[in-house]
Amino acid sequence: MKTLSTTEARVNLTSWLKRAAAGEDIGILCGNKVIALRPVEVQSADYALREYGLAPDELEHWSARMEHEIEAARAKGKTRRYSGNLEADLRG
Repeated sequence: MKTLSTTEARVNLTSWLKRAAAGEDIGILCGNKVIALRPVEVQSADYALREYGLAPDELEHWSARMEHEIEAARAKGKTRRYSGNLEADLRG
């Protein structure tokens, strides 16, 4: 494991994060502990609960409501689906 001080880590943080994301073991010293940099998978329900305080049933309700609002806006010509090609979509 490559172990860094906080100062070393701060100087090239993006590089260290990329290396950790690629699977390299990187640790940053924090007092007398080493804190490992590791990629984690975030589930939308976990994220919604932690960031917005939405329980799974509330997230389900919110998601259905947003889908309904998007479809209503699309029916009125106010929105359209993204094709994956931003330039083409902006040209219309």
